[in-house]
Amino acid sequence: MVDLTPLLAFRWSPRSFDPAARVTPSEASALLEAARWAPSAGNRQPWRFAPGHRDDEIWKRIVVNLSAADQRWVNRASMLVLAAHLAPEADPTGCAAYDLGQAVAHLTVQATALGLHVRQLRDLDHDGLAADLDLPADVRPAVVVAVGQLGDPLSLPADLLPGEIGLRRRRPLGELLLA
Repeated sequence: MVDLTPLLAFRWSPRSFDPAARVTPSEASALLEAARWAPSAGNRQPWRFAPGHRDDEIWKRIVVNLSAADQRWVNRASMLVLAAHLAPEADPTGCAAYDLGQAVAHLTVQATALGLHVRQLRDLDHDGLAADLDLPADVRPAVVVAVGQLGDPLSLPADLLPGEIGLRRRRPLGELLLA
């Protein structure tokens, strides 16, 4: 493998978060600042975030709108962040979803720098989240980001263990190139 920065090489998306750990206010601020400084088309910054910390009202509203499969483990995460973007009719560039992806990637790299881990969840009730979090009509939920410190993988349901402790795999670069 080429020499990647450790912030990318050692990043991975666990489900086994430490249920006793907390994301500090300064860590949460650093994560959201990293997202804020991501590039965006025309510097429009079409992303919006709703951060919730374990057991606060936003966290609870996010959890109930996740899939049953994710609800089996997500309560171990210290922080859940709803990542949303402007609706197509409110985004003249047409790049809001792409730009949000960059913002979440920046948040993820910052989390790694802080010794935290991130797992992105896409199986969610978009309409339920919009209603439960009273989002503006022009904002669309896209993904929920679970953040926390690494926990014991043996605390997970048995069917999740192989994916948690197995080797990380990526497609070879040659499979990703179009030409």
